[in-house]
Amino acid sequence: MLWVSLPDQRPRRELFWMSRMPGTRVTALAAQEPVGDLTWVPSSYVRPVKRFIEAGAFAWVRGLGEQDPGDYDWVASLELCSLVTGQASRFRRRSGGRVRQAVITWENLPDQPLYKVPPYRQALNSCRDADLLLCMVDAARDHLLANGFDDSRIQVVKPGVPTDIFHPAPRPSEEPVVAFVSPLAPNKGIDRVLEAMRIVQRTVPEASLVVAGSGPLRHLVDEAAADPARRVRHAGALDAHGVAGLLRGSAVFVTAPRPTWKWTEQLGLAYLEAQACGLPVVTVRCGTNDEAVAAPPNDLLDDDAEAIADRLVHWLTDRADRARVGALNRERMLAEHDLDTQVRRMGEAFARVERA
Repeated sequence: MLWVSLPDQRPRRELFWMSRMPGTRVTALAAQEPVGDLTWVPSSYVRPVKRFIEAGAFAWVRGLGEQDPGDYDWVASLELCSLVTGQASRFRRRSGGRVRQAVITWENLPDQPLYKVPPYRQALNSCRDADLLLCMVDAARDHLLANGFDDSRIQVVKPGVPTDIFHPAPRPSEEPVVAFVSPLAPNKGIDRVLEAMRIVQRTVPEASLVVAGSGPLRHLVDEAAADPARRVRHAGALDAHGVAGLLRGSAVFVTAPRPTWKWTEQLGLAYLEAQACGLPVVTVRCGTNDEAVAAPPNDLLDDDAEAIADRLVHWLTDRADRARVGALNRERMLAEHDLDTQVRRMGEAFARVERA
């Protein structure tokens, strides 16, 4: 498989999963060295505008034309509107039918506004005849059908997390620690969480917040961390093992996402990681994060600091209920989101296309 990366693609996600599919050898065009057992082709990008991020990056990869289609069975990329997906479609056509195309998608907005912008619309239309549209959430299938894609090309496989890394602590934390693991950006709601923690501390003064992540709102976290009375600690950007350790030392996980003009919460791997570590989750209802967070027993709330604080107080003070729900969450993650199981299912999705 030839994987065509986005310029800012996050590690240990889609490309990593593809590299772990049984019997799969992956070559990846990417700017940064990716994680996984694969061949990396260091690549640069034509990126005239940096306004959009992730799948909306206005960027084309250099060097794809130098790859020999005869070396690959598949070419794959992330999201229908990414410009590298349009490049992957041209690579598939250049192969004369030898190379199949897969597009991995999380998109859950049927009326994604980027589709109205000509380069993104062209990328979208270029992959209508892709051999496999692999959806990471059920809502992505609904989005594809709403945009006129062929249902016979669509398969849904939910993502997995390494449950051997993300597992409960031998002894649950007795400290009233709240964990926030997410980019420090307005759409992830660190401002709302900091507001809620002030309310929590009226009832549980010893409650503390530990934050992992970076982004444009880091100054809010740093300002709170500078005041000892706020009991906020910024752990910075952590790798998977660091995040797992942070979660095991916490009592409850919280985030407060809110939609933007071109994005709404799709799933949220941090929710899965927290649940795999045996934590209850308090979050704001946004997009399709209900596919990640079962409520009940967890909490999907309105975007309201008082409501968030009320549920945080519950989980921080009711250890028995916290343990009960944590055990349920761990059991569900093992059944539905274990990484090894899910990458095998992803491999089976590709194999079904090949057999057909």
